Amino acid sequence: MFNTYKDVETAIDQVVQEEFTNGVFLSALRNGEYSIPQIQYFAVQYSYYSRHFPRVLGAAISAMPPLDTWWVPLADNLWDEAGHGAVGKSHEQLYKTFLLSVYPDVQLDDKGIPKQPISPAVQNAIQTFIDFFRDASPLEAMAAVGLGSEMFAGAVMGDIANGLRHPNYSERPLNLLFWDVHADEHEPRHYQLCKDILVRFTGTNDLETMYHVGSNIAKSEALMYTQLHHEMLQRG
Repeated sequence: MFNTYKDVETAIDQVVQEEFTNGVFLSALRNGEYSIPQIQYFAVQYSYYSRHFPRVLGAAISAMPPLDTWWVPLADNLWDEAGHGAVGKSHEQLYKTFLLSVYPDVQLDDKGIPKQPISPAVQNAIQTFIDFFRDASPLEAMAAVGLGSEMFAGAVMGDIANGLRHPNYSERPLNLLFWDVHADEHEPRHYQLCKDILVRFTGTNDLETMYHVGSNIAKSEALMYTQLHHEMLQRG
């Protein structure tokens, strides 16, 4: 049973520690256990996750009431994804600087999309998010974005950036700006915008709901990393 919102955050932190920090993907990455072709495979697959995340935010907005206090925090997040409307500044383009630094000869189509198909692991993670919002209450939707993703996204992306700095991956200089700006700036601010709404709900049932939603969505995302890890290992 949770008595405060802080209790919920602490419980989600435990989930993140178990599912992400101590998970097989981050453990292998920070130990330098992957080959460059395996890192390249991850880079391609994460490009799909990043490319589809604006759809997740749009789906979340559709579950919100027509009140600016609810939908503006998510629209703010979406506007960041769009690079505030500046040509070439979207997160899709920012991610490409990382992708091309680790995989200079990656095959892209005329829209800049990798020709290598999306992994079912990534497709399922995105679809789980989007399907959830179809029947979610506003509180559940905000908890899914806030506690199920944004609360720990900065830490996870920072861990990925630090892992990619392992000497075993220094065959060529890697552009890690995408990971660093999310870890240091974007994700903490996005979470705070969601948290400003979530902390208003102090009832025991609401706190339980927020934890249940946040932990389930977080585990779904963690599963994507675990499945990608096993797919990477198959690539030698």
